Amino acid sequence: MIDNKNNYYNEIKNKLIDNEVYGRIKDYSKERHLVITYYEVGKILSEAGSHYGDDIIGEYSKKLMIEVGKKYNKRTLYRMRQFYNIFSNEKVSPLVSQLSLTHYLVLISLKDYNEINYYVKQVINRKLSKRELQEIIKNKEYERLPNETRNKMINNEKESLIDFIKEPIIIKNNINNNNVSEKILQKLILENIEDFMNELGNGHAFVGSEYKIKLGDRYNYIDLLLY
Repeated sequence: MIDNKNNYYNEIKNKLIDNEVYGRIKDYSKERHLVITYYEVGKILSEAGSHYGDDIIGEYSKKLMIEVGKKYNKRTLYRMRQFYNIFSNEKVSPLVSQLSLTHYLVLISLKDYNEINYYVKQVINRKLSKRELQEIIKNKEYERLPNETRNKMINNEKESLIDFIKEPIIIKNNINNNNVSEKILQKLILENIEDFMNELGNGHAFVGSEYKIKLGDRYNYIDLLLY
């Protein structure tokens, strides 16, 4: 049981020094170790803060910057505590160490636990980079899901492919023209077909454009055929 400021501090210091040493090893598990270190230090900071108040972070950071490294300033320690407080919450899926730290540091800016869970799963399922994660958050992907879909996710109900079609669907307009005809819209979709498919969610395939089909004695063309 940790029972005083120095013991809290020494445990934090030892974990950070251990991570500094581990970080010099070129190993696939290095990122996982970094995430776990952030989580464990955040837990200690949270416990210390409950005993000695928020000022304890400022006190610890001054010593850590001298004894371990300048990057362990107040801002970094606050982020460690914030990281622990969010991802130790029972409302968040138990996925600590499955993402990189850079992903987690993007996610801690979000306030809604259901939204965080959604983006964690998107990173894992779609193998999103940090930049791609930032992009879908910026585009409010979670907020554009139908309310029924969000309720299904919260209640762990079975979802279908159609549940994840965004509302509205964002289509990039590179022609800077607000008067978009059907043909221009088709052209814009085809120019950014990958983005369009991502807007529809996983599980859809693009078959072709102007797809030729025969109905009776006549041939018709489907503007965009998806499967």
